[in-house]
Amino acid sequence: MARLLLRGLSRLGWKDLPSRTVHRGPCVCVGGGRASHPDVGLLNKHDEPATDWKKKLTPEQYYVTREKGTELPFSGVLLNNTEPGMYHCVCCDSPLFSSEKKFCSGTGWPSFTEAHGTSGSDESKTSILRRPDNSLGSTRVEVVCKQCEAHLGHVFPDGPEPTGQRFCINSVALTFKPSSN
Repeated sequence: MARLLLRGLSRLGWKDLPSRTVHRGPCVCVGGGRASHPDVGLLNKHDEPATDWKKKLTPEQYYVTREKGTELPFSGVLLNNTEPGMYHCVCCDSPLFSSEKKFCSGTGWPSFTEAHGTSGSDESKTSILRRPDNSLGSTRVEVVCKQCEAHLGHVFPDGPEPTGQRFCINSVALTFKPSSN
């Protein structure tokens, strides 16, 4: 597939692309830094090569956070965690969700009603970003880490009150830090 893509890009005049490419969701990003063409995206916000993430993360964590994968439902170690504390990004350690906002949705993934730092409907002080996701032929809202752009999961409008939101987050995209009592 990569050869076909590179062959197609070279026909468009992109002859000097690096030979190493990394598949990231629905697009192909050129690894190893900034690309010379404005339509070729970065590997991630900090220009870290894929091999650095592969050294830091388990294969499943890499697949979910860097390649926009999904863990199997009911397989995550944090799904049934009820301890008080904070859920952080497995890639960069940014605080993402408080255990106070976690609930059992029955979907097989840890679910939260809002991101840590939310004030009413204002998410400007949170560590998450929302992005449109049309990868499965329908529109969903992807949730990514604001600091390192790790894919975390999706948010749906079918959660409990008062927010009505369900942040459906992959357990392998998170680390948990218990509250110190």
